[in-house]
Amino acid sequence: MSDAKRVIGVIGGSGVYQMAALENAERVEVKTPWGAPSDALIRGRLGGVETVFLARHGAGHRLTPGDINYRANIDALKRAGVTDVISLSACGSFREELSPGTYVLVDQFIDRTTTREKTFFGPGFVAHVSMAHPVCSALGDALEASCAALDINHARGGTYIAIDGPQFSSLAESNLYRSWSCDVIGMTNMPEAKLARGAELPYASVAMVTDYDCWHEEEGAVEVSRILETLKKNTENAARLVVDVAKRLGATREPSPQGIETCLDFAVITAPDARDPEMVKKLDAVAGRFLKG
Repeated sequence: MSDAKRVIGVIGGSGVYQMAALENAERVEVKTPWGAPSDALIRGRLGGVETVFLARHGAGHRLTPGDINYRANIDALKRAGVTDVISLSACGSFREELSPGTYVLVDQFIDRTTTREKTFFGPGFVAHVSMAHPVCSALGDALEASCAALDINHARGGTYIAIDGPQFSSLAESNLYRSWSCDVIGMTNMPEAKLARGAELPYASVAMVTDYDCWHEEEGAVEVSRILETLKKNTENAARLVVDVAKRLGATREPSPQGIETCLDFAVITAPDARDPEMVKKLDAVAGRFLKG
């Protein structure tokens, strides 16, 4: 897989609904066996690298975190030939030093969502994918270098706790999550990161801090109006970051250091003669390499 072609997939969260820097951009409608993705894919080039953009909440922010079809989104990106996924999302901070405007390059997740489909696999095709290290370190290295080069305030590493929402936390919940040593809180990176791993896609998350959740006595409770002010600046920096990291990663790629592209070799447990043909058909994109092998 050395010197293989790279196709970057960018999932834009709150405030990031388009990517004006994409050259030769074209809108591509993709159908998946899991239903419709959040929106059409926008395919183009950034810094000479083929890039596919997807607005996580749809154009105009139509979808709540719980209404997003995460399986369809990841399947659509895989179907479009994406090899690496960069997630951009707004988040709240549990640390004084992670102030609004900081980009946290998270490396761990705690999943507290309860209402979402979290795997492509199930009866007739069982797989247990490891999530011990859910973020691709190579993508994290590139994002960290780009943040430093662009003088974007950032922190490498951190734990992101995902909640269902769409309500923000109560004060008691906020203090509980702080006691768990969580660094940021959001509503969308789970099950997105789990599904990316199940699709053998290296994934990295840029959690853009907009507020201090509600634990900070001097800052008060979270309000959408205040979040929107920070989102505007975050969105401008996100556009710069994605262009720089695309150039930094380049048009060809080496395999992820974690072996993510072949993780299903060690995850699928159902014997070939016991696999449900309908499930196999649905997995043609996300598990295509494994099934062909």
